[in-house]
Amino acid sequence: MQDSPNAFDTALTGLEWSPWLEAAEDMVGEDGYVERLGQRHAAIFLEQKPTLLVSFESRQSLAGLSRSGHPMGWSMVRALGWSHLCLLSDGETWFRDRTVYGYFDRLVDDGFFDEFEQVIFYGEGACGYAAAAFSVAAPGAKVVALRPQATLDPRISEWDDRYAEMRRVAFDDRYGYAPDMLDAAEQAFVIYDPEIALDAMHAALFTRANVTQFRVRFLGSKLEQALWEMDVLLRILAQASSGKLNRLSLAGLFRARRGYLPYLKRVLARLERENRLYLVALWSQAVMREMPGPRFRRAMRNAFAAAETKGLPMPPREIE
Repeated sequence: MQDSPNAFDTALTGLEWSPWLEAAEDMVGEDGYVERLGQRHAAIFLEQKPTLLVSFESRQSLAGLSRSGHPMGWSMVRALGWSHLCLLSDGETWFRDRTVYGYFDRLVDDGFFDEFEQVIFYGEGACGYAAAAFSVAAPGAKVVALRPQATLDPRISEWDDRYAEMRRVAFDDRYGYAPDMLDAAEQAFVIYDPEIALDAMHAALFTRANVTQFRVRFLGSKLEQALWEMDVLLRILAQASSGKLNRLSLAGLFRARRGYLPYLKRVLARLERENRLYLVALWSQAVMREMPGPRFRRAMRNAFAAAETKGLPMPPREIE
């Protein structure tokens, strides 16, 4: 960043595509660059060294992770002094653009990734697909992909009807099938909610010896935002950098969901849909011991009332 101590405090929220890029370029200053890649993509590079985080993000998602509308990777720059290369899209494009291919080709030809001790690729959804697909440009990199798609080629994933408008976009040319592009990675982590069946089906396509697939049930489709609000996302990336990220450490990090209200409500909603009155009462009372709330109190009272009417056994009632 520029020498100004307040450079990171400049807000980029509410800006359209071109003004956002112009403001980001002023902030990066002599420590990096902003390069437009066609009409809907850009690369924002900030050099600190020795670890490089390559994040794929959409402009529309920035406000959900930063009040200032900054790329997520700038938090790692701030906290750990990492270098950061943000590939930014205007909308969900899966980064299927020849200008993006050409940019990565240039990075490879220039030996850009060789200048860093380690490289970590990161993204979610369409950006998770891109993180996996373009990681092949940096052999030996680590990859963290949240609910990534493997491909939207209808010959392989015609069962995914969520992105019908992308079926005319080529996913069978360069940097195409994301699971194959991970073959050169040192290690990759695919994190997804198995309750979202289509996400789970894509995750299954990433089955590789160097890929750890980790299930985070009931965190939903906005997984990146959930991990951010749980204060887990940056810790995942930090552990990936230090070589400490594995299935056991992920399980430890995801204990934070026990205090995450959207998760607690999703579990409760599932128990109610399945009419599991005993578990509704147990779950509601356990939650209310830590964070009393009308949603859980109402569910508990309704469960006890329904069980009494049906003559069903229930756990001890600890909370009125």
